[in-house]
Amino acid sequence: MGFVRALRAAGVDASTERLYAFLRAVDVLRPGMRADVYWAGRATLCGGHDDLERYERVFAAYFGPAGQGARQAVRAAPPPRMRLAVRDAPAGARGPGGNEPLGPPAAALASAAEVLRHRDVADLDATERTQLNRLLAAFALHGQTRRSARRRPARRGDVDTRRTVRELLRRGGEPALLRRHARVRQPRRVVLLVDVSGSMAPYADALLRFAHAAVLAGRTEVFTIGTRLTRATRELSHRDPDLAMAALAAAVPDWRGGTRLGELLREFLNRWGQRGMARGAVVVLLSDGWERDDPELLGAQMRRLHGLAHQVIWANPRKARPGYAPLAAGMAAALPSVDVFVEGHSLAALERLAAVVRGAEAAGVSVAPEKGAERA
Repeated sequence: MGFVRALRAAGVDASTERLYAFLRAVDVLRPGMRADVYWAGRATLCGGHDDLERYERVFAAYFGPAGQGARQAVRAAPPPRMRLAVRDAPAGARGPGGNEPLGPPAAALASAAEVLRHRDVADLDATERTQLNRLLAAFALHGQTRRSARRRPARRGDVDTRRTVRELLRRGGEPALLRRHARVRQPRRVVLLVDVSGSMAPYADALLRFAHAAVLAGRTEVFTIGTRLTRATRELSHRDPDLAMAALAAAVPDWRGGTRLGELLREFLNRWGQRGMARGAVVVLLSDGWERDDPELLGAQMRRLHGLAHQVIWANPRKARPGYAPLAAGMAAALPSVDVFVEGHSLAALERLAAVVRGAEAAGVSVAPEKGAERA
């Protein structure tokens, strides 16, 4: 089930029916065989050709590369809520064709990956961060859809007068079926503002890898905020995550510095947001809310942003800590202009954030109602 959640986060439309079909297929086959789990999921969870590439990436990230030895168990791993029974197999057994080793049992790797999903990023060791990076690379972030001015042929919708008349003329005036068209729905632009100040150092790398996957997936703009505002979309456009992070490190001069959220948010709105980048977009701030300057300035700029954007989301890694309350001056000043306030400390929290961005209210958080009928 954790593997299916990872597929959904990567953009695969794995419905509940497909999930049950996958579980039944794995039960009939051999859960301990990597190849059986792979083909069971490929046959049941992929709905089209576009899902195959995503499936390959998520499977390799979730279960590890083929032939890899068993990983070290995750520290303090609680027992999983659902486990697949691993059947015994003779030593040295291989997969179909005799050219793929069994490797570690798929259920054991799935259990470790499921535990990793809920671990705080700041508490991970180097090995766990490597696995986390593979899972983050499979993410897909898409904004909520909106109706555009373009129309396309459809079975239902308004009558397309021009196409209908052309069809009548082609038939020499004989009766013909009415041609119809409908509005095209396109995903809204997503803007990520990632805090790279010193207080966000334990989370900055994971959040920027999340932003890298979002840039590759669709219409996403990324800015880093600290003591300066840096547009990082071009650097994060590299297909290779490590090359993208290296290019970003060279372009961002204010790693682990102070925080000037209000001033930098005003600069973003004046240079890009007011001119169209934030209009009708889903704007996500990934920050702990610590503000070095006047919090009133941050509150005023958040009100400006709230008036321009379709939705403002704030993801705070500190929110998951026991007893947390938004008492920091910057966070308290910004919160009245935030539509959705979520956590951002773990892979599971980022999956919920992605669900909120695409408008899924079943993500386990409350989504504020839209402002107006449907904002452009």
